[in-house]
Amino acid sequence: MRQAKTGWKCAIALFSLILTGLIWVQGLQESFARPSVAPKISLMQAEMAVSASSSIPEAIKDVFLGSAPQEKLYQALKKIPLEQLEDRQRLLLAVLEEQEDKQELFLKKNFKDKNFETVRSYLLDRQEVKELNEFPDINEIKLDPFLYQISCTTIGFTDEKCINNKYNFLSAIRLLTSQLLPFLASIIGSILLIRYAFIFLGKKNSPWPEMIAPPLSMIDMVLLISGGFVVIGEVVFPALIIPINDLLFNNLSSPLKESLRVFFGYCSMTIAPLFIIRYQLMGLVSSEVDGGWLQWKIKPIKEGFLKSISGWLMIMPLVLLIGWLMNEIIGDQGGSNPLLEMVLGSDEFVPLFLLLITTVVLAPFFEELVFRGILLPVLVSKVGKISGVLLSALIFALAHLSVGELPPLFVLGIGLGLMRLSSGRLFPCALMHSLWNGVTFISLLLVA
Repeated sequence: MRQAKTGWKCAIALFSLILTGLIWVQGLQESFARPSVAPKISLMQAEMAVSASSSIPEAIKDVFLGSAPQEKLYQALKKIPLEQLEDRQRLLLAVLEEQEDKQELFLKKNFKDKNFETVRSYLLDRQEVKELNEFPDINEIKLDPFLYQISCTTIGFTDEKCINNKYNFLSAIRLLTSQLLPFLASIIGSILLIRYAFIFLGKKNSPWPEMIAPPLSMIDMVLLISGGFVVIGEVVFPALIIPINDLLFNNLSSPLKESLRVFFGYCSMTIAPLFIIRYQLMGLVSSEVDGGWLQWKIKPIKEGFLKSISGWLMIMPLVLLIGWLMNEIIGDQGGSNPLLEMVLGSDEFVPLFLLLITTVVLAPFFEELVFRGILLPVLVSKVGKISGVLLSALIFALAHLSVGELPPLFVLGIGLGLMRLSSGRLFPCALMHSLWNGVTFISLLLVA
């Protein structure tokens, strides 16, 4: 009877592993077709640089804005094929274009937005408008402050009429924060890394706690990751939940509808892995294991927070370095997480709040439970610490189904794995993961 049960278990695990391979190959291939958010972020940063230029002191302009930020914005827009330009981008490009024949080309096609059409007519009759000194107030045509300022000054009106100093000041704050945060974090993280390297090489570091792994097999791990996380969590349940979501949320506005789909979709994805983990641990005696098999060990909380912050700081320069190297060697690989696009494209509180809960709370704690709570300890017990960390990090990166994000996620997975080994706790790993996602989320809001 025992052999029959093990045989079925092996058969299901093998079937799940084959399906996982097919799903991951298809998912990684499809990620090539997904657009990267990098060009959109670059455009938004270029816009911020132009609007912030009037509020940043001359002494530090070159450091944070570079030379000719308006020209950089123009060149960034020029790289987008004309047929792919959104109406706002096409109008902005026309505003920035100095040659009249090219400007007329960009303005040849009408705009759906009547406010854009108003600016279009003013641009086409620029000289007459300037002579009459009639350019509508921003409240009349309801343009965003940046587009209004650029249009107004380009036509030839005074800065007093065109410039919104409060908006430009806020743009400067956002720009400086978005640039200084990763820079300062990388500097501090590099110092911590060098310090830790000296301590490690000098063998002055405290010995790491013993890794406590539940007595589970590699087949159990295949069933958890391939069967629960991938096949059921990423394929079966979404196929069941998506039609229900469409039925319930079809009448809602797009940002709210999409964020609810993401929230409930992610919640449903966790059901199968959590059920499998509970089933696998249910028969194991954990009363003699300090902290239980998952080793959350929330207390002491202060130490957990400090470890997570130091871990985040040390992994920041490494992830940025690998991202920069990949961009230099291969270029923009595309395939950005669709969540990034949703954060950039939403300005409503409830959708952003749902995305925040999903990315900063649900995802870190669930993924750490699976990858560093169960998978990593079992792998370490079977193949050793180095191989266990590397293998768990690779699986973690592959599970996100994004070729462009695979190398940075692999490095992040290594950092989270080392945090689990060095602390002997899962709580700091979840906090570190949450901090990483949270800072990414805030960085996107700063440029949006």
